[in-house]
Amino acid sequence: MGYLTNEDRLRQLAVNFFYSKEDPFQLHVTDDVIYRLRLLHPASVGEERTTDGPIAWTLVIPTTVDLMSMFLNCSINEHELYVHTPSSTKYTAVYLCSAIVLPEYRRKGIAKRLITQSVQSIQNDNPLEALFVWAFSLAGEKLAHSVARECKLPLYLRKKEYGHDHQVI
Repeated sequence: MGYLTNEDRLRQLAVNFFYSKEDPFQLHVTDDVIYRLRLLHPASVGEERTTDGPIAWTLVIPTTVDLMSMFLNCSINEHELYVHTPSSTKYTAVYLCSAIVLPEYRRKGIAKRLITQSVQSIQNDNPLEALFVWAFSLAGEKLAHSVARECKLPLYLRKKEYGHDHQVI
């Protein structure tokens, strides 16, 4: 097996953790998706790098409270949330989409810092009312709560338990 770059390792972690390629309801992150997210707001994509390349990636989706409610109520899925988010509006909610950090750099606050910076930058330009997340792990849920406290915004959660999605507030 050949040497994997940090970028390759991050991509593999994302695929292994989220299984997004096998799940049509999740956002499958491509270069086109990254491009559109940056058009929605430049701070939607966060990255931490060393001289060896990227060590962490984060994604948030600025959107509307109406779309947030539809997502939390399971009326739309993650892919539909992305597709239906308008590109020219004042955003009122931010979906905390994903945070991937290489194992040797975890537990250093990198993901929290990147996501908090993204939310605060979006907040500077938009009248944000809430954050929301679909937590795939306890660590992800704790991270979301920490970001919400830092940004002084309420957090709404959509959880996946026993094979069924439901809203927890």
